[in-house]
Amino acid sequence: MNYVVQRLLTFPLILLGVSILVFVSIRLIPGDAITAMLGTEAGLLTPAQRETLAAYFGIDQPIWSQYLRWLGGLFSGDLGISSIYGKPVLTVVLERFPLTLQLSLMSMAISLSVGIPLGVLAASRNERPSDLLVRVLAMLGQSTPSFVIGILTIYVLSVFFGFVPAMGTFTPFFADPLASFGQLIFPAITLGFAFAASVTRITRSAMLDVLSDDYVRTARSKGASPGSVIWRHALPNALIPVVTLSGVEFGYLLGGAVIVEQIFALPGLGRLVLDAITQRDYALVQGTILFIAFNFLVVNLLVDLAYVALDPRIRIGGDNGQNGFRISPSSLRPHRCRDHRALSPRGHSGVARLDAT
Repeated sequence: MNYVVQRLLTFPLILLGVSILVFVSIRLIPGDAITAMLGTEAGLLTPAQRETLAAYFGIDQPIWSQYLRWLGGLFSGDLGISSIYGKPVLTVVLERFPLTLQLSLMSMAISLSVGIPLGVLAASRNERPSDLLVRVLAMLGQSTPSFVIGILTIYVLSVFFGFVPAMGTFTPFFADPLASFGQLIFPAITLGFAFAASVTRITRSAMLDVLSDDYVRTARSKGASPGSVIWRHALPNALIPVVTLSGVEFGYLLGGAVIVEQIFALPGLGRLVLDAITQRDYALVQGTILFIAFNFLVVNLLVDLAYVALDPRIRIGGDNGQNGFRISPSSLRPHRCRDHRALSPRGHSGVARLDAT
């Protein structure tokens, strides 16, 4: 619990640093909200008109004054007003977030459901033709850009099947689950293709390490079936690097997949940030990126807690006031399964040590 509290206490400091970085970076881009809104007609404004618009957009003050004013509103839950949409930033972000969240979950589900079984298959048939085929497919998936997969998907569906995926609209899942699923399944496959390849390679590598451990050989000598050895004993201990990779990837996906959202014309967070940057909507850029950074921190905290569920030897906390991950000495003693046929992976894991991140 102390570890979780300390991690939560670091959230404001990290978000403060992110807000300063974003606040300064967006203002280093040439131009301002007035020029982005009016284009070439901005040169026709009189000085008085420009000053009035600058005061309206809040860019007539020094940058430090603008930041302090925005930070003061942040503490009261006010992220500002979007100059593009004319609505509160938080309202605009929450309108786009359901699509990004559903797309991220669907792509993660596709990636894990494909990548883990393929990785296990390759590891259990090491150096065989099936292993070579899986490794070639994984390399192909990692080396192919997502926009190529997206364009090929649209081309194949439209030319060979006469079907064009729905674009430009989004139906909330709870309003119409089937329609929502149909709109996002092909973008989710496009996003999940490359990540499934990464999961396959990580799972294969971790499984090869675990399958050479003593407890696996002992389980086989006790007469455990090959399926039980792989899926019940070896796989849970090989999932920790997969969980780490999945947590990082899921955090990135929650930030919006800009390229895929552009190809399929999806109104998600990625396109929202891109449009806000091109239109110099400072408040929307700052609020959206701060929201994305918060989601990333929460996901990483949940990943750390998932380690304990996957490997019971790992305990959160430390001795002498030191916080982090440690391995309980009592858990290093061998444990037997209920049927006493094989050693349980709870007592022996392929993971030697984890440091807090």
